[in-house]
Order: sequence, then structure tokens, then C-alpha cells
Amino acid sequence: MVDNKATILVVDDEIAVRRILQTRLSMIGYEIMTAADGDEALELFWREDPDLVILDVMMPKRDGYYVCQEIRRESNTPIIMLTALGDVADRITGLRFGADDYLIKPFSPKELEVRIQCILRRTQKTIAPTEESGILRTANLVIDTNRRKVTQNNKPLRLTHIEFNLLELLVNQAGEPLSRTDILTAIWGYVPRRHSDLRVVDVHVSRLRSKIENDPRQPEFIITERGTGYLFRKLPLAIASNTPSIAV
Repeated sequence: MVDNKATILVVDDEIAVRRILQTRLSMIGYEIMTAADGDEALELFWREDPDLVILDVMMPKRDGYYVCQEIRRESNTPIIMLTALGDVADRITGLRFGADDYLIKPFSPKELEVRIQCILRRTQKTIAPTEESGILRTANLVIDTNRRKVTQNNKPLRLTHIEFNLLELLVNQAGEPLSRTDILTAIWGYVPRRHSDLRVVDVHVSRLRSKIENDPRQPEFIITERGTGYLFRKLPLAIASNTPSIAV
């Protein structure tokens, strides 16, 4: 059973999929809402504010890509996309639109349950302020790990839960290369079964670079380590402050 009863919106035009997921996820303690198309999904999402969305790609009226983009305009709610599309490029399109993870149909309901648990465990943390500031600073970035906020040149950056976790992991390991497998395990909570699973990491690194790098094609912060993975480059502290912090 889950520790906290989260609300999940399941969006799929196949009634059998909706019924199976509603039954299985309800049995382990989640509150489940279902929608059969994109319009219904958006209406339910804005009205009920679920904790997580399971979103099929191919649907009538509005497809999953459109729904994902609309949600991401205003919300960082975790999204797991379901896709029957065979092309890897098609499967990762949802990630580029802001999804946190994806599963390929047909999928194991148990694998979906594990991914849900991992994502919610990392996004439903309630972190109370402590005496220790929890501020990480490097160059022009300030990362507040208590409030889960990031500023760059004193301007707030809007990151999804996954993007924040990814940035925090890389900064905490600044100067040390991390493999994509290590990153996937640490952030998403599962070991890759297929090489294509690692593309989840690549796409989110690309999205994060687009938000923190002046030129994502020539990154200053997140460096690709050929044959290894990614490294957050150690940079001099460029922000003076009396607030206790950890410089990296």
C-alpha cells in the first residue's frame, strides 16, 4: 500500500486500459480519476488538481502531446506518458513537451506502479525549513533545496520536479562524471532495461540546459562526458551573500 493517498488522473481512450489501471491502482491505495480524451483530461486536471497524470499519446480530439503541453504551461505535476509508437524519436517527443517519464504499450502494470511510486516519492517531499540554509551556489545559479526553487542572475527559473532533482544531483556531484544509468537510477528510481530507457536522461538534460545555459549547444554548466554520461562543471562562486550556503 502507498504511504500517502495520492490522486492520479488516468487518460486513455481504451476503456479496458482505464479499467485495469483504475482497479490495480485503487487496490494499492491511490485515488483514481479517468478521462477518455484530451478535452475531458484537461477539464478534470484543472478542476481536480491531481498529484500525477498517466497520459496516453494517441487519443481522439486532443492527443497526449497537446494535453502535456497545456498542463506544462501552468503546472509541474508529474506526467507519465503511454505510447504504442515504435520509433524512439516519436516516443521521446512527449519528454520534450514536458513529460517526466514514458512507458511503451503493451507495458507491465507492475512496472508502471513502480515508476509512479518513484516519481511521487521524489515530488511529494514536504521539506520544512531548517537551521541549515540548504542553499547551493555556483556561478550565477542559486539553488534553494528547502523551497525547491532556482534563480539565475536573481531571476527565478521554472523547473519541473524532475528537472530540479536532476540539477540538484549534478550540482551535489559537481566535478564528478555521472553515467546515464546512475542518473536514471537516482532520479527515476529504476534500472534501465533497454538502451532506449536512457534517452529519458538525455532529453531531460537537454531541457535543463535550455533553461540554465546561455548557449545550450556550447554548455557552460552541464558537460557531456563521452563514454560516461554528464558532469556539472565546478565554477567559481559569483554571487556574494551573507546567507550561509554551500558553494560548488
